[in-house]
Amino acid sequence: MTQQSIVIVIIGVSGSGKSTIAHALAAAHHWQYVDADDFHSATNKAKIANNEPLTDTDRLPWLQTLRTQIRHWLDTDRTTVLACSALKRSYRELLSDNDPAVKFVYLKGSYAFIAKNLQEREDHFAKEGILKSQFETLEEPSPDEAIWIEIDRDRDVDRVVREINAARSNLTI
Repeated sequence: MTQQSIVIVIIGVSGSGKSTIAHALAAAHHWQYVDADDFHSATNKAKIANNEPLTDTDRLPWLQTLRTQIRHWLDTDRTTVLACSALKRSYRELLSDNDPAVKFVYLKGSYAFIAKNLQEREDHFAKEGILKSQFETLEEPSPDEAIWIEIDRDRDVDRVVREINAARSNLTI
């Protein structure tokens, strides 16, 4: 029996390492990697760059586009790792549409650690000024809803990928 494709969504606040981890996980398995930031409108990117939090209204078209993409990847049997903040439960519900082939991995880190990551980041429109609103918006998933990965200073990308793979092997796919 062939394994059905899945979409693994790496979630967390800006600066938690979503893109780095998602890219590494996808590369390790020769899966497709996609960054949800690529689907933001120019208006949303400008707001974020100006440290203006996005509203649910701002996010809705973006989330709907991502949901359409997820459906396409699953329908075309294309296992994908998506880096996406998905800060609220309602966002994750919209993205998954109750499809068990959509799995979430939550990168959990302290405000101080993630703020330091954002201060050091030079190549992204989201900077440290947006972090407070990200933590305020964040509705952490339950351990039943997502694989939790604690991130900290000593954690390297390969180690995080190994932890995700170990946890993923316990999931029903």
